[in-house]
Amino acid sequence: QVQLVESGGGLVQAGGSLRLSCAASGRTFSTFAMGWFRQAPGKEREFVAAISWSGANTAYADSVKGRFTISRDNAKNTVYLQMNSLEPEDTAVYYCAAYYERDSGAYYTKVYEYDYWGQGTQVTVSS
Repeated sequence: QVQLVESGGGLVQAGGSLRLSCAASGRTFSTFAMGWFRQAPGKEREFVAAISWSGANTAYADSVKGRFTISRDNAKNTVYLQMNSLEPEDTAVYYCAAYYERDSGAYYTKVYEYDYWGQGTQVTVSS
């Protein structure tokens, strides 16, 4: 089992930045592939970014590529999502997710591939 707690959400103007954090506890964090997803009202949860447990490999949704950066600090059991140049379309509840993975380079981009989820943190971008 692993518990995930997101933080760092809030209200920001378009063009601004936020940094989300996801703190993990429980099983060894360094063996979990991690991902960030988001869900806007009335929409399905969608992939945002993913990172392998080694940190060597990352992936991004096209809509955030070049603006968002995922990273992790295994010593702190934390994964981050740096969000720059935010747009009103980025408004959503952001969730982090974890999947136990033996392959240090693997990452996942589908909701159903993840076993553990945080409770989410609200990000609101005003125009």
